[in-house]
Amino acid sequence: MNITIRKERPEDYKITESVVQNAFANMEHSDKKEHELVSRIRETDGFIPDLSLVAVNENNKEIVGHILLSAIKIVEGNQIAESLALAPVSVLPDYQNKGIGRLLILEALHKAKELGHPSVIVMGHPEYYPKFGFQRASLWSIKAPFEVPDEAFMAIELREDSLEHVSGVVEYPSVFFE
Repeated sequence: MNITIRKERPEDYKITESVVQNAFANMEHSDKKEHELVSRIRETDGFIPDLSLVAVNENNKEIVGHILLSAIKIVEGNQIAESLALAPVSVLPDYQNKGIGRLLILEALHKAKELGHPSVIVMGHPEYYPKFGFQRASLWSIKAPFEVPDEAFMAIELREDSLEHVSGVVEYPSVFFE
């Protein structure tokens, strides 16, 4: 199977949302509304079109996966640090466990670094994301704005020491809570 990762285009939006919805349809810890979150993020100032990527099966040109990194802030008093949220990463059920999610994450992190972003925050599986270099956000005294297990709330520096003087609470856009 030949997979290409490319920037999502506006004409992909409906297909992408269907991919996201199908990817999470049978997930235990899902509210089944991740596709709606993707749509809402696109309407915010935090949407970065270059960091909304799709995985395309080159054999049939079908979009089989999607990843979205969007702008967030880490706030501690008057100190505000820019960062990105990785949410969500989606792969159609028939294509899961074939390395497509890995390709999407690696390309998104590479692109974000290339664009000069300092870091990425993710709430996700504590056995999966460390493979990409994510570590507990608490190592930098970065906290989630909601209750979440420490090992599931992670961060990665895209530039060396970019989180060294950063601490506080991650501030997600309100669309994450609608």
